[in-house]
Amino acid sequence: MPIKARHIAAIVAVALAGCSLSGCGTINANLAAGMSDAIPAWAGGLPADAPPRPGTAKYDEYMKERERKRLMPAAERGEETKPASSSEDTIH
Repeated sequence: MPIKARHIAAIVAVALAGCSLSGCGTINANLAAGMSDAIPAWAGGLPADAPPRPGTAKYDEYMKERERKRLMPAAERGEETKPASSSEDTIH
């Protein structure tokens, strides 16, 4: 069977499409973590009160502060960490 230029062009096109698809998958996997931080909260991004990502300096500070608050007596903790009382939540 003779090989025609049309067959070679088809093989090259399929190979190029396959390489392009695999390249997009690896690029998108690396960019997804960084790009999600740039999306505003109103558009579905991280909320403002989300903890920092593990592996960063801010994460280590966050964990130290969290541990410090955990070891603190409940009476000394701030108002934001106190649970709401059940008597206020009841509807009459």
